[in-house]
Amino acid sequence: MHGVWRVFATYIAAVAGIFAASGMAIVTLKSIFPDTPDQALLQSLPALIAGSLASSFALFFTLLAIVQPTTPAALRLLPGWESGRALGVMVLGMLALGQMLDSLTWLVGLGERGSMVIVRRVLETAVGPDLFGAVVVFGVIAAAAEELFFRGYMQTRLAEAWGPSRAIVVTAACFGVLHVDISGVHMVLAFAMGLYLGAVVERTGSVLPAIVCHIVNNVVYTLQTAFAGTLQDRRTNAVVAAACALLFVLCLAWLRRAAPPGTTTTTV
Repeated sequence: MHGVWRVFATYIAAVAGIFAASGMAIVTLKSIFPDTPDQALLQSLPALIAGSLASSFALFFTLLAIVQPTTPAALRLLPGWESGRALGVMVLGMLALGQMLDSLTWLVGLGERGSMVIVRRVLETAVGPDLFGAVVVFGVIAAAAEELFFRGYMQTRLAEAWGPSRAIVVTAACFGVLHVDISGVHMVLAFAMGLYLGAVVERTGSVLPAIVCHIVNNVVYTLQTAFAGTLQDRRTNAVVAAACALLFVLCLAWLRRAAPPGTTTTTV
């Protein structure tokens, strides 16, 4: 139990670091754009990128400062059994899950609520260097930092004490809390994706496939929003949600059959 409490203490330290780093980012932005009203500045792409960078570096620094050892093996950064084909199916499953959840938010009338509304609005107008920065920060840096901390460190340590199933759920819940907003929509979406990513890690024994899944999902979402906008039509979203749900189930079924004997059976 001592190890478990250490994990949660590290999580609290990471959240505190995120608040501190985000505060510094806001102060820096205000000094760079002194004539921009606070609300407009905080809802701009530079603010979102700065906030994402602040959160990512806080997670990275927490791992380096508190977590020992920080070797690849300790964070499950060594390759698992996944082949190129299996990794492709895992990524496809992640994309299907992400689009299904996004379509469902519009079907239940929550598409215009929560922090994702601001994210969509700024991404829809992003071009050139701004879009490139968004892809690098949202797609690569943030995704890698979150997977290293939550699945590489937190879930790994909790699984040692509690077993994989409970560790997946608790880690996904903590991951969701990190994405909390007033509506709770982003938190629920993050929790659902965290369950899948956690299952991928336990199924393969490596955090690398989860990092790839998370990066591809974030990059695709960023580019899709920038170039194609957001799908808002209810009928189209219903068809897309159903198709993605079927595709997601097929991916899970394929991965169950493809996994070698002896892998965890309580996950994907």
